[in-house]
Amino acid sequence: MRYDFGGLSRLLEPDSVAIIGASADPTRIGGRPIRVMLQGGFRGRILPVNPKRDRVQDLTCYPDIAALPEAPDAAIVAVPAHAALDAVDALGQRGCKTVTMFTAGFAELGEDGRREQERLVTLVRQHGMRLLGPNTLGCWNVDLGYFGSFTSSLDLGYPLPGKIGMASQSGAFGTHVAAVARRRGIGVPVLVATGNEADITVADAIGWMAQSDRIDVICAYQEGFTDPGRMLAALDAARQAGKPVFILKSGRSEVGGRAAASHTASLAGDDAVADEVLRAHGTMRVNDTEQMLDLAYVARKRIYPVDNSLGVITVSGGAGIVASDEAEQQGLPMPPMPPEAQAELRALLPFCAPANPVDCTAQALNDLNLFRAFIHAALDKGGYRSVICFATTVAGSPDMAPRLLEALLPLREEFPDRLIVICAVAPPEIVERYEKAGFLVFEDPSRATRALAAMGRVGKLLSARGARLEARSDIHLPSTAPDEFQSKALLAKAGIAVSPEKMVHSAEEARDAATGIGFPVVMKIVSPDILHKSDIGGVRLNVTSADEAASVHDELLAAARKHRPDAGINGILVAQQVSGGVECFMGISRDPSFGPIAAFGLGGIFVEILRDIALRQCPFDQETAREMILSIRGATILTGARGRPPADLDALARTLSRLSHFAAGAGPRLLSVDLNPVMALPAGQGAVALDAVIELQEEEPAHAD
Repeated sequence: MRYDFGGLSRLLEPDSVAIIGASADPTRIGGRPIRVMLQGGFRGRILPVNPKRDRVQDLTCYPDIAALPEAPDAAIVAVPAHAALDAVDALGQRGCKTVTMFTAGFAELGEDGRREQERLVTLVRQHGMRLLGPNTLGCWNVDLGYFGSFTSSLDLGYPLPGKIGMASQSGAFGTHVAAVARRRGIGVPVLVATGNEADITVADAIGWMAQSDRIDVICAYQEGFTDPGRMLAALDAARQAGKPVFILKSGRSEVGGRAAASHTASLAGDDAVADEVLRAHGTMRVNDTEQMLDLAYVARKRIYPVDNSLGVITVSGGAGIVASDEAEQQGLPMPPMPPEAQAELRALLPFCAPANPVDCTAQALNDLNLFRAFIHAALDKGGYRSVICFATTVAGSPDMAPRLLEALLPLREEFPDRLIVICAVAPPEIVERYEKAGFLVFEDPSRATRALAAMGRVGKLLSARGARLEARSDIHLPSTAPDEFQSKALLAKAGIAVSPEKMVHSAEEARDAATGIGFPVVMKIVSPDILHKSDIGGVRLNVTSADEAASVHDELLAAARKHRPDAGINGILVAQQVSGGVECFMGISRDPSFGPIAAFGLGGIFVEILRDIALRQCPFDQETAREMILSIRGATILTGARGRPPADLDALARTLSRLSHFAAGAGPRLLSVDLNPVMALPAGQGAVALDAVIELQEEEPAHAD
């Protein structure tokens, strides 16, 4: 589905705005936006509406919406809930196309409020309007001086100019982040707080920012995904535009009881699924406000080195170690300086440590040309894409800072494509001079390292152009959950290899089936009511003769009757026993927001205890499946660790990809699939699903007309 994100332009770039419920008191909700727009230099026309006043804050005030001299581009509704719908109706009749509704008292209050909100949405759509809210703190666009918000954060100062946009489901939290950004000297000129999201969502705001020339970096706070398709389309639009999205999503919970029979669902968890889906669509999830602003601050440079590496030039050995430790944690390479460059640096300063981190000692600060030579060597000879220059309080000294800046400025001009951080403790005015010269400034080398490492990950996310795959349309599910035999037959039609097997209903049939398949065989109870067969002794391995097969048949039935007398038994499965490979786990769980999610991991302790799994949204191709398989920590077991034969990765990836297409094409009735184990045989010998559980939502009975 294609989404149009251009509809917010009148909301954020209005030539005129009507304030319904305008107040002469600049501290009240209906008065604040007027005051801040007047003081902020709004370029458009402000049209107050209040039947009790002729003038509001020195502006002509109109008695009602019909009396307005023009149809406003935007309107702010700041009247009680019982009058809000009439105000929206009147605005629609007047020709207004966007409404910001401060008014609360809708869906956040319960069932009655939800019904009123539904009436509001119906009204908005009848008039072809867009609605921000209700129960919103509003929005702003500093470039136009437009402040359609009553937030008290503006009392602390207006947002600084820049190219960072903020979209937040929570108005109080979003404006809090913007206020913290201002204290750090970071501009957030566009903010959209979506409130109840009756119409306009965080996804709409991200989509608009993706298309806007005013925004280079997008930050977002999200509590839940009301329209996942729209959100993913917005994130894709941002990636297509080369704009990183840093999202703080709250609500870290486990799937738990959503699908009790699904091993995959319990392993994955809602939060891990959200992480994976956001990453797959080019987005970086952050943990807190500090991290969000650190990353946005660096991302303003629009330098995202896919081949990122870090060089650290320091006057303190301790700071170099701290940065190196963090780089290792972040997976940010710190290769040593080339031998010839190390020799040159030793010639300049014999007692330096020229490898990486490069410790030029405090001596370099006595001769700033020497300090510059060390940094130049790291950028030129070392080729590092990111460089930290640890200069501590010297860089913040009013006496030393101008001289240091003069010494370093040629480096910024010679290497415009590098990220250069000055680690310093400095007053704001000195920090601002470094930043205006193109340098980044951090007090803490660990935070600097984390932010620089993230820019490399951003580069990889933005450069990954995920191909859209069409789901299969020929998947036909049975009306009730299939047993193991039926599940394997269904998956075999989707191209997933299963072991040779046969369902039997007597000891004699078991004898014949085992002989025909070839020994050894494995025998199992087949029952839709017994998902964990081994727990009741319902599985027998290494059956090696016809007589044993007949005996095991009766023993398995006896075990089922003893432990689960209520269970329906469809028969006994006799299957070829496959060995000599690596046991793997594959599964599908249906996420309520993002649909079918595939999971892959090694069998046994790796998936059960270590939870070493990879997740992807379905469907995906074989190449993506292979990347997914190799991304787990235990992947070396599949590639030939400690002399083991490498597994058939092509067959394993093919199986995983086909499972993803099956899940995407099966529709919403498919709740989960567990293939455990899938035996990955040695290279060239294939991959075989040895057990399968498919959980379905029961089909609703057809009703006669």
